[in-house]
Amino acid sequence: MAELRLGPLLRYVGEDSATVWIEADRPCEAVVACEGDGGGTARTWQVAGHHYALVTVTGLRPGAGTPYAVHLDGRQVWPLPGSPFPPSTIHTAAGGSAPLRVTFGSCRWAAPAHHTRDPVGPDALDSLAQEIVRDGAARPDVLLLLGDQVYADETSEATRRWLGRRRDLSDPPWDQVADYEEYTHLYYESWLDPEVRWLLSTVPSCMIFDDHDVIDDWNTSEAWLGQIRGTPWWQERILGGLMSYWVHQHLGNLSPAELAADELFATVRAAADGTEAVRAFATRADADAASVRWSYRRDFGRVRLLMVDSRAARVLEEDRRSMLDDGEWQWVREQALSDGSFDHLLVGTSLPWLLPHAVHAAEEWDAALCRGVRGPRWAERGEKLRQAADLEHWAAFRTSFDALAGLFAEVGSGPRAPATICVLSGDVHHAYVAEAHWPRPVGSRVLQLTCSPIHNSVPAAIRLGFRVGWSRPGRWIGRALARHGRLPASVIRWTRLGGPWFGNQLMTLTLRGRLLDLRVAGPKGSFEPSTHRRK
Repeated sequence: MAELRLGPLLRYVGEDSATVWIEADRPCEAVVACEGDGGGTARTWQVAGHHYALVTVTGLRPGAGTPYAVHLDGRQVWPLPGSPFPPSTIHTAAGGSAPLRVTFGSCRWAAPAHHTRDPVGPDALDSLAQEIVRDGAARPDVLLLLGDQVYADETSEATRRWLGRRRDLSDPPWDQVADYEEYTHLYYESWLDPEVRWLLSTVPSCMIFDDHDVIDDWNTSEAWLGQIRGTPWWQERILGGLMSYWVHQHLGNLSPAELAADELFATVRAAADGTEAVRAFATRADADAASVRWSYRRDFGRVRLLMVDSRAARVLEEDRRSMLDDGEWQWVREQALSDGSFDHLLVGTSLPWLLPHAVHAAEEWDAALCRGVRGPRWAERGEKLRQAADLEHWAAFRTSFDALAGLFAEVGSGPRAPATICVLSGDVHHAYVAEAHWPRPVGSRVLQLTCSPIHNSVPAAIRLGFRVGWSRPGRWIGRALARHGRLPASVIRWTRLGGPWFGNQLMTLTLRGRLLDLRVAGPKGSFEPSTHRRK
C-alpha cells in the first residue's frame, strides 16, 4: 500500500482551482477529495527514486472554504489518524476587492523535536499554526516564504548523524549536503514538523530561494563563483540544490495554466523516470542562468505579487554586475507596468532593497573598491571583505538599485498608480519598516518591509551592528565611506518607520481596497504601527 511520505502542501489557490503537492513512497494514483464541490487526481512521477504528485483541484466555489482529504490508490492517508488539527481546507479567492491577508518571512532552521529544548526559541511558523488552532486567529490568505527554506550548509545535529551513516564526513563537503538525496532529507526534517505540516496543508504558499537553500553567499561575485567551481564537490551540490528546488518549491509556485504549458513538467510526468530530464534542466540553469526564469507573478484580485529571483539571475562580471540579467529585468518591468491597474504592488525579493544606512553605504563602498576605484590593492581587500561580511545585497549592485528605484517611481506615478508598492524581504535576521522618498513626489507610498528570521539565531554582534546602522552615527559612517569610495549621491533617500525588531517573527499585511495594515508577530508580542495605513 502506498504511504504519504511528505505533504500535502497547498500551493496555488485561485477562485475555482488549486494545486496540492505530495510525495508518496511508491508509484500510485493521488486523489484530492473535497467535501462538496471539486477534486482532482494525478499519477505520481519519479525523480531520483522519489515519487511526487502535483494535483490540480478544479470545480471549487469562489470565496468558499472546502475541507479536503488525500487518497493514495484509493486509501485515505490525510488527515492523519487521530490528528489534533482541524481539517485541511482550501479557501478559494473571492475576487474583486475582498480583503487579502499576506504573511511572510524567511530564514528557517528546522525546529528540533518537541521534547527537545530549542536553543533559538519558538519557530514562528509553529506559533502561527498554534494561534490559528488554539486561539482562532485568522488564517493568512497566502504565506510567502522568502528564502532559506532549508539550510544546506548549516545542518542540524540529527542531520549530521544521518549524513555520517551515509558517507565519510571528513571528506568535502563535510557535514553539509552533497546531492539530491541529501537535499530531500532537509525537506523531510523541515516540513514534517507537525504544526508546520498542517499549516502548509491549509494555507497556500509562494516560495523563492535564497543563498542557504544552496550555500552561503551563493553567487556573491565572479571571484566567488570561480573559486567554488574549482572544488570537486560543487557540481553535484548545485545540481542537487536546483533539482530539489524545482521539485519541492518551484513547481508549486505555478498556476494550473502555467503547469499545463510547462514542457519540463510534461516530460517528467510522461517519463518512467524523470531524473535525467530534471538533471539536464538543472545543468542548463547553472551554466546559463538567463535560460531559466525562477521569478513569477501572482495576482490576488487587485493585489499583484512579483516574486523576483535575486540569486540565480545575477550577472557577476565585475565590469557589468547586475542583480538581474537583461531578460529578467525586462520581465520585471513588463509585469509591473502592464495588464491594467491594481491597488497594491508587492515585490518579493529575498534580499532587502533598502538596508540600514550604514550597512547600505558599506556595501556600496565595498562594491566600488572591487570595481577598482581605489586601485588593485583595495580591490583585492574589497573582494575579501565582500565574501567575509556578505556584502552582496541590492546596495552592492548600484545600477540595479537605481533601476529598481526608477521603476518604482514610474509605476507610482500617473492616474493608475497603486496606493502602495511594498518590497517584501528577509535574509538579515531582523525586522524593520522603511519608506523611500524621491526628490519629486511619487503618488504611491513605497515601503521596504523586512522580516527575518522565522527560526534562526541572531547573534549579539548582528543586533548591535544593525542598531548602529540605523543611527545618526551610522549615517556619519556612511557618508565617510561614500567619500572614500567616490560614490555619487543616491537617487533616493529613506527613513526608518519601525524596528529593528529581533527574534523569530512573521509579518502580516492586511490589504483592504487601497488601505494597508501591518502586523509584526514576534517573541515580544505583536506590533501594529498605525503609520502604515494608506488611502
